[in-house]
Amino acid sequence: MLHNLGKGFRKILRDSPGFTQRKERSEFMKIGSVKEIKKYEYRVGLTPDNVKSYVNAGHQVYIERNAGVGSGFMTEDYVKAGAVILDTAKEVWSTADMIVKVKEPLPDEYPLFRKGQIIYTYLHLAADRRLTDEMLRAGVSGVAYETLADRGGYLPLLAPMSQIAGRLSVQEGAKYLEKLYGGSGVLLSGVPGTPKANVVILGGGSVGTNACKIAVGMGANVTVMDINVHRLEYLDDIFGARIQTLYSNDVNVENALKEADLVVGAVLIPGKKAPKIIKRSYLRGMKPGSVIVDVAVDQGGCCETTQMTYHDDPIYKVDGVVHYCVGNMPGAVPRTSTIALTNATLKYGLLLAENGLEAACHKDEMLYSAVNTYDGKITYKNVADSFKMEYTDIHEYF
Repeated sequence: MLHNLGKGFRKILRDSPGFTQRKERSEFMKIGSVKEIKKYEYRVGLTPDNVKSYVNAGHQVYIERNAGVGSGFMTEDYVKAGAVILDTAKEVWSTADMIVKVKEPLPDEYPLFRKGQIIYTYLHLAADRRLTDEMLRAGVSGVAYETLADRGGYLPLLAPMSQIAGRLSVQEGAKYLEKLYGGSGVLLSGVPGTPKANVVILGGGSVGTNACKIAVGMGANVTVMDINVHRLEYLDDIFGARIQTLYSNDVNVENALKEADLVVGAVLIPGKKAPKIIKRSYLRGMKPGSVIVDVAVDQGGCCETTQMTYHDDPIYKVDGVVHYCVGNMPGAVPRTSTIALTNATLKYGLLLAENGLEAACHKDEMLYSAVNTYDGKITYKNVADSFKMEYTDIHEYF
């Protein structure tokens, strides 16, 4: 078998005249997109404009009826773009070679998996052992938006939703500081003669930076914490005296939380469970009615007391602290989120459709980092490490 040979020998074979990839691409690929079934999730994996791009490239596109309605895209818009409309998700799953989604598949969708099918979406496998097991059992190729990275670590398919979630985090946090929702009754900006609210942002990446923009713009006192000193230097250059930067360690985090009115958890390790930065014991020292918005909830959350919530019932209290832990925050603004997401994902989707997974990875090596499962194996190390399961380097296959 090819995948049992050494990497160097396999490369020689690939580069040799006449060598043929294990799986030849047909003249076109069947692309499918279904209506998201996660609670209060209104985004959709393909817009009508995306459909037109796939169709113009020679592919067939199958859309579940009303899949895009929540984002403002009507079924007739997809028809005009050249899509075939199917009445049920089951029909789409059974027809498509590649499923393009937004959120991770849910249990009702597991029986619809087909061996060799590409599932191109946010997967967040490190926080979901059952989904991981089901994808391995079915032998699907899981191509995860959230782990596709360039050599510098930039995550182009995660970035648009991180930007939206970061901005929403402060907007939602400000709302739940209101007394009506159990908050302390503090206005982030204050008014002349009153104290401003203290906002602590844990993590200075894309989510944290966008949260910082909004919090600074609303006039709050803002502290950003990170373990990457270079990132803190960058944020200091951008925001200057309008923010405080602090190195993130247990002592600094605990002390900062004592003064915080709003805490934004923006911690990310690509493909891995989020570290528990906020300990349960820290909550006892926080102000009654303060708010934690844990944006990292998709990856298990960065607070020990985080539990997944939904837009219809987004908050709960622990030790007097309001927790907002909605797992699909950008789903609250689906029109903006869908357009922003698909602007980023279309390029790689077309590459996959045109070439198939193996050849697409050869053409753009960034795609290797997105392959989380393949042929019944975990091919992303951080996912394997999260569950202490066997890891197989994707290069063992192609």
